[in-house]
Formats: sequence, C-alpha cells, structure tokens
Amino acid sequence: MRPAQTPPTLITLIFVTALSVLTLNMFLPSLAHMSEDFGVDYGLMNVSVAGYLSVSAVLQLIVGPLSDRYGRRPVLLIAMAIFVVASIGCVLAESIWVFLTFRMVQAAVVAGPVLSSASIRDRYPPNEAASKLGYVAMAMALAPMLGPMLGGALDMFFGWRAGFVLYSLLGAGVLLLLWVDMGETNTNQSSTFAAQLREYPHLFRARRFWGYALCAAFSIGGFFSFITGAPLVAAAWFDLSPAMLGLGIGIITGGFMVGNFVTGRIAKRTQLTTMILVGRIVASAGPFCGLLLFIGNMGSVWVFFGSAICVGFGNGLTNANASAGVMSVRPKLAGSAAGLSGALIVALGAVLTMVTGTFVSPENGPYLVLSMMCGSSFAGLLAVLYVRRLDRNDPLPAAI
Repeated sequence: MRPAQTPPTLITLIFVTALSVLTLNMFLPSLAHMSEDFGVDYGLMNVSVAGYLSVSAVLQLIVGPLSDRYGRRPVLLIAMAIFVVASIGCVLAESIWVFLTFRMVQAAVVAGPVLSSASIRDRYPPNEAASKLGYVAMAMALAPMLGPMLGGALDMFFGWRAGFVLYSLLGAGVLLLLWVDMGETNTNQSSTFAAQLREYPHLFRARRFWGYALCAAFSIGGFFSFITGAPLVAAAWFDLSPAMLGLGIGIITGGFMVGNFVTGRIAKRTQLTTMILVGRIVASAGPFCGLLLFIGNMGSVWVFFGSAICVGFGNGLTNANASAGVMSVRPKLAGSAAGLSGALIVALGAVLTMVTGTFVSPENGPYLVLSMMCGSSFAGLLAVLYVRRLDRNDPLPAAI
C-alpha cells in the first residue's frame, strides 16, 4: 500500500483529533471497577487521568517542534504507532504500575489535535484555516458527549479492558488512515534544529502569540470550572439524577458545536479578532447574568445550565479563530505554536480545576462556579482586546 502523497482530508483530521478526546474520557465510567480490579484506592486510580493530562501537556511542547523540523506526517505516524502499542499494554497489564506506565505512554495520541491544527494552517490563510478548524471542532465535539456512554456500556457488558481493546483497534484504524491519507503539509521544514531554535525567540517574544494563546486557554478554563463544579451543584441545589446531570453537561458541548458551526460558515469573511470578541462577550455575559439572578434569589437549574450554554457557544466562536491566530504569528513554527498553546490550555485547565474543586461547597456552589466561569471568560475577553490593540498599532504583514 503506497503512502499518501496528497494533503489529508478533513475527515481524517477529525478522526485523529476525536481519538485524542476519547482517550481522555471514554474509560472514566470504569475507574471504580478498575480500582477494585487492581486492588488500589480510587485516588491512585485517578492518576490515570491527572498523570495523563500532565504528560500530554509536556508532549505537546515536544511534538510541535519535531513536526516543524521533520514534518507533520512522520511525527504523527510514529505517535499513533506508540499509542497503539501503549493501548495493547494497558489491556495486558496485571499490575497498577504497569497499567499506569502504559497509560502515560498513551498520551502520545495528543500529537493528533496539535498536528491536525498545524497541517490545516500549513495549507490555508488564517481566516480560512479558522473556518476549517471550526468544522473539525464541531464534528469532534461529539466525542466527549458519546465517549463516556460508550465506555460505560463496554464496561457493563465486557469489563473495563474492553475499552482499551477498542482504543487499540481505533488507533490501528487511524494509523492506517493516516498512512493512506496524511500527505506532508509542512513544506518549510527547518534545515537543522539549530536553524529552528534561532526562530524560537521571535515566537516567545511575540505579544500577539501570547494574546491569542491566553485567550484560548482562559476560554477553555471556563469549561473546566463548569465540569468540576456542576456535579456538586446539580446534587446539592437541584437534586438531579446522574442521567440528567450528564444531559446538562452535554448542553455546554451542544453550544460549543453550534458556535463552531457558525465559525465554519462565516470565518472566511470575518476578521479573526471580531469573531473572538463576540464569542468572549457572549461567554462572559451568560454566567454574569446567571450570577446576578442567583444573587437576586431568582436562580434555577435553567439559569445555571443556560449560563453554561452561553460559555459553550462563545467558546465555539473563539477557539478555532484563536488557534488560527496562534499559528499565524510565525507560520514556520506553526507546530511549535500549536503545541505551546495546547500545553498552556492543559496547564491552566488543571489549575482552574484544582481551584474550583478546592473551594466549591454545597453552600456556595452556583455562586462560585458561575463566578469562575465569568472570570475566566472575561480574562479571555481582555486577551483578545489586547490583540486588537496590537493589530491597530503594529499590524502583521499582509503576507502572513
């Protein structure tokens, strides 16, 4: 079978991105059974989530620069092959430490979303890249909605290892798909790592890059705060069943899909920062109004989850455009920029998750969660306003 010579189709990029999301959340319903099977407490079992996120943040800092030097295709193929081997290792693991070792190695799949975004930016100018990224994000948003349900069903009928068998099969399928459809898109590979390193200070000193990156990170941060605090609020304030809670959490993903659909439709003819600005205003206004209603004793389950819809929709307008902006500051370092931005998102998400989890309580639940969502969304708004100021005072060259 001959390797691909043409750029990848969007469906290939959607699959490789969605697999990364599934690897994070599909097995979550099995954590309790896994802790019993390995004979360890639940806290240690949760390392498979927290540790995985930590390793994926570090790997994003590595795979991006490697792809700028050697190309998107070889790095992505190697990462996916490592993921398949690691998934098989998880299936066969008989001790918790062997399992956790292979689980950490599974984080190689994070190369998928990083290099998918970079390959899109390689081929399209910023606005068109934002449109394509919006469609990819809209389609792959189904993964966090359906993944846990699929994982729970597999655990119920076949045991928790069935989920990792599916990871192995999906990884092998995506690896084959990449081989036949993922042609190289990076036509400006650095001649040496030394030459590439000389470009990095320009990226790190670029205020516009940090503006876009912080905007994306704070946008996703509001989502992390919501999913951390929503279960407690749902139980203590609204007495929702787990099924209804799942539906409520899915609502924010639904808003995200709609926002990305709008991005896909109009990003080609709309300025990046204009789309982001509208998204940040919607995402800030929703939880702010919700917080005011709760303070005025007019809060309800509809107000709480309606605020989350605004955040999801605003993020849909924001993230693809911010990603395109991040990778447009230094197009020759698109992979490095995507990786650094992705690591920043994971790191900030971890911090906001920890803060929300530490301070949320049955008494302050909706007030704290809505405040965290509003504050994070507003920080993203300040970041995009900073970028717009830079665009007025120091515009990028037209060629970029």
